[in-house]
Amino acid sequence: MEPKIADPRRWMALAVLLTGTLLPPLDFFIVNVALPAIRTDLRASAGDSQLVVSVYAAAYAVTLILGGRLGDIYGRKRVFIFGMIGFGIASAVCGFAPSPAVLVAGRLLQGVAAAIMGPQSLASIHAIFPAEEKNRALSFYGATFGLASVAGQLLGGVLVSADLFGMGWRSVFLINLPVILLAIPAASFLLKENRAERSAILDIPGAVLLAAGLLAFILPLIEGRENHWPWWCRILLITSVPLLLAFWHYERNIESKGASSLIYPSLFMKSRLRKNLAAAFFFYALASFFLIFAVYEQGALGRDTLAIGLTILPLGVGFFLGPWCNPFIVSRLGSRTAAFGMIIEVIGLIFITVFSLKGSTSYLFLPLFLIGLGQGIAIPALVRLNVDQVDPRFSGLAAGLVSATFQISAAVFVALIGGLFFTLAPYGASAGEIQFAFGIATAAIGISLGVAAVLCWNDKRELT
Repeated sequence: MEPKIADPRRWMALAVLLTGTLLPPLDFFIVNVALPAIRTDLRASAGDSQLVVSVYAAAYAVTLILGGRLGDIYGRKRVFIFGMIGFGIASAVCGFAPSPAVLVAGRLLQGVAAAIMGPQSLASIHAIFPAEEKNRALSFYGATFGLASVAGQLLGGVLVSADLFGMGWRSVFLINLPVILLAIPAASFLLKENRAERSAILDIPGAVLLAAGLLAFILPLIEGRENHWPWWCRILLITSVPLLLAFWHYERNIESKGASSLIYPSLFMKSRLRKNLAAAFFFYALASFFLIFAVYEQGALGRDTLAIGLTILPLGVGFFLGPWCNPFIVSRLGSRTAAFGMIIEVIGLIFITVFSLKGSTSYLFLPLFLIGLGQGIAIPALVRLNVDQVDPRFSGLAAGLVSATFQISAAVFVALIGGLFFTLAPYGASAGEIQFAFGIATAAIGISLGVAAVLCWNDKRELT
């Protein structure tokens, strides 16, 4: 239940909560840069290297909704600290891993811990801040998310190159430890416990069914393209349908009996929630842009990893600045702020599509900045559009739903847009073919964001 009197330490508490927002995406992006060094040092195969990334992404996506519900039931402060401890242990396992198998196991634990820790940040913001301060608090949330996305790629390159204390690639994991060692006592002191249902119990059968269904759906999307869609990927995708249907019917049944449910299907009777979650799904198609942009920069323009990181920096600057514009825009556009941010992104993507199809490579600064700015404006507003549809006692569930939708969208669109791109520009393609494929794939991302903007534009509620 939202407190009647705002916590006087809420802004200091926000700084601690934002570490739970920063670490999960940071550790996804930072590892990509370190993969070549990991392969060399641990003599890892290409498959092992891919698992280092995909196991984390899959574990994170599959357990986000469960992580949100754990906070609702057992207390968001307690679960946040527990998740942070688990993330620290997992980071140490990864940082001191003697073999690829241990590293992959550490990444699996890291993904689960991130999914337990992450939703508590957003849920707690929803619970502890009064309505008039939520937009400002969510601006910090959006800026932190944007900072993590860009800083991960730059920081990874810097840490591996600097080779601090001879740690090499291990430093990209061990850098988490001092952050967590500071954050845990701060969380213990500054955060107040808040929870929803003291008498509720965790819906374990529902959690197992959902995890199995999502894993069967997401894992093939992550692994399929790189492995040329082997039989097991196709079987898992087919299996995911009955598993997810069984989960849905089970949840409806136990909710009708008045028992504690994992997701409460009745919440989805709200058409606004369904529309806003659909908007979140189409919105996060932009995740595929980072994959195709890196291939475009390397294959068509011949740039190295550091140059790619510097080239995409305007997007990161825009992503960081966008959330600070959010309260100002909300005061004028209300709930249409999310759609406005997406329109800015579409404009940037149109420019990039035109430039790439014409073979021009010198004018990417402004379009990339517009994409980042629009993303930064849209994310806090879109998150609030979804979370505000749910009673505060279910804010952990809402946070998990939004975050899981983003992750599922990323997996789907990386598979779809990546598949389109690599079909048009297969291995050995010329620079001209890669440029053409990049333009078409960017246009497809723009269309998806346009759909998301239309879904959001019809929501005319005021956001104070």
